[in-house]
Amino acid sequence: MAAGVLESFRLEGQAAIVTGAGRGLGLAMARALGQAGALLTLVDVNQQDLDQAAAALRAEGSQSLPVLADVTSAAEVEDLVRQTVRAYGGVHVLVNNAGVTTRAPFEDLEQSDWEKVLQVNLGGVYQVSRWTARQMIQQGGGSIVNIASISGLVGNRGGNNSHYCASKGGVIALTRSLAVEWAPKGIRVNAIAPGYFVTPMTDRLKQRDPDFYNELVGRVPLGRFGEDRDLAGAVVYLASRASAFVTGHVLVVDGAYTAW
Repeated sequence: MAAGVLESFRLEGQAAIVTGAGRGLGLAMARALGQAGALLTLVDVNQQDLDQAAAALRAEGSQSLPVLADVTSAAEVEDLVRQTVRAYGGVHVLVNNAGVTTRAPFEDLEQSDWEKVLQVNLGGVYQVSRWTARQMIQQGGGSIVNIASISGLVGNRGGNNSHYCASKGGVIALTRSLAVEWAPKGIRVNAIAPGYFVTPMTDRLKQRDPDFYNELVGRVPLGRFGEDRDLAGAVVYLASRASAFVTGHVLVVDGAYTAW
């Protein structure tokens, strides 16, 4: 008898690497994958965040391997993939979530900030995807989920972060290209483009400029910012067999912000 539809969302025995997993939305997505049964490798540049995240997820019943690594370093990325294979026997899911941003009018943007944001947000996807794909190709396939942003689809009025928008637009283009390139090798490549979410950054904006914060909330037809739970189903769907015929897709999770 064929497995039921809910079974197609399960990830038991599948190893999942999540970058930028020490806190925030990365941790939330790792938690969702763990709840679906995945064996987790948590990657971050902050050891304290990593240790706390791994301890929290283990307490909830998820197997979690914390790996301190810079996603822009080929040597460190190669090692984190090696550690995952050693611990779990392979790599089946990759969530490219690590990202940074700064804010400045583009005419005043320092070259160092431009280079850092592009190097982490787009270069990190390059590094982790290529090393992970080598393992996935040996196994016969896998699922890669890149975390883009609605900032890669529309301009951010008042955001002063055009370099961030450029990096996320690059992630979207790379997602579609790799989906085509790696489809014959059994690797699906999709992206999630979140809208505005409740994060420490938006909390700071709320304190600093409540009028602008409320204006942003008012632009969301659902009338609120996203919360951790709003990404849980999206990442599990794209990571799992439930989306077996979905690749090259950008799943926008924004409360209809970009729909009007």
